[in-house]
Amino acid sequence: MRIVNANYLAMQLDKFTDYALRVLMTLAVRHPERIPTSEIATIFGLSENHLSKVATLLAREGFVISERGRNGGLTLARPADQILVGAVVRAMKRNDTVAECFGPNKSCRILPACGLREPLAQAQAAYFATLDRYTLADVTRSRHGLSALLGA
Repeated sequence: MRIVNANYLAMQLDKFTDYALRVLMTLAVRHPERIPTSEIATIFGLSENHLSKVATLLAREGFVISERGRNGGLTLARPADQILVGAVVRAMKRNDTVAECFGPNKSCRILPACGLREPLAQAQAAYFATLDRYTLADVTRSRHGLSALLGA
């Protein structure tokens, strides 16, 4: 059984998901400010182009509102206490599977007799169940400390 995308059972955040969480945390800490993607990219030393793709998906999934123009930027689409960390991770990693046999490719030779699928499915469910217990407000409780680090 091959692990897809080297995600270590999909329990290691890829960069795209990590950046999405950083964007949301920045917006939560600096709420109600509208923050340009370029400013967030500068804060974290990330590519503005890459972060724009993250912001686009966050907007499409309903986590942020993106406004264009001179005074444009990003704001949270709903209060931080209504955004589950698990929902964000699921939305960003929509096409990732724990292992190849969980996706459309069911060609693994040992699939009919494999006993690994159930433990992997349980591990993934436990991972998301844990993330679903936390909101964006929970992970930004240290607002004062985060504000200082984010240049707010």
